[in-house]
Amino acid sequence: MTIQPSQTTQLLTSQDNGVLTLQLNRPEKKNALTKALYTELAEAFRAAAADDAIHVVLIHGGDDFSAGNDLKDFLGQPGDFLTSPAGSFLLAITEFNKPIIAAVDGYAVGIGTTLLLHCDLVYCSERATFMLPFINLGLVPEFAATLLLPQTAGYHLAAELLLLGEPFDANTAVRAGLVNAVFDSDQLLDHARDIAQKLADKPVEALRQTRTLLRTVPESIQDRIIREANIFTTLLDSDDAVAAMEAILNKSGKS
Repeated sequence: MTIQPSQTTQLLTSQDNGVLTLQLNRPEKKNALTKALYTELAEAFRAAAADDAIHVVLIHGGDDFSAGNDLKDFLGQPGDFLTSPAGSFLLAITEFNKPIIAAVDGYAVGIGTTLLLHCDLVYCSERATFMLPFINLGLVPEFAATLLLPQTAGYHLAAELLLLGEPFDANTAVRAGLVNAVFDSDQLLDHARDIAQKLADKPVEALRQTRTLLRTVPESIQDRIIREANIFTTLLDSDDAVAAMEAILNKSGKS
């Protein structure tokens, strides 16, 4: 099975020497995620999992990794969170059994940050800005962030980042275990590509099995995602969440 180039302008794909590169491509919205983009990403990861020619996935966003969810689009997500396009993407990532590398430039907000907890190697630029603003939107974190971030950052730093929901810089991201190393923007993607190729050249099954062992945790990520998603779904319809997101939309003139 071979990954075909994406036909959407929101996700660019390329495949070379065992590396599948996925580029989020909504630069005018700082790569805010839509239902359509979630669907494309979920399909790409599921196809990559089934394609023996793909050994590693590299994901990046150009000048901005992702500003999180496109709130106007996200408020229209159908049904339960886990059955939504966003939920489908989360589950596709947690079921994926090959290494994922992320190159983060510019903004990484919300899922743009929690996604990094599911990547195996993460590199960012000096100007990268991270944020976990869920509590400010009247929501709880998603993507098993309440389980994984304390494991990488320690409880107190994880609590600071999740409870305050304030922006933090590349050095803090390194301290929190979200990022391996920091580079100049013009060197970032080349470095990530070099590392992706090194991994793709490793023995395939040993690489996959080692990655699986590294990802084994006392409580499965899927269980934590379900636990979070049940609360997330309830809070998504709350007055606080709707008001917070609508306020942001009104302020930005996008409503």
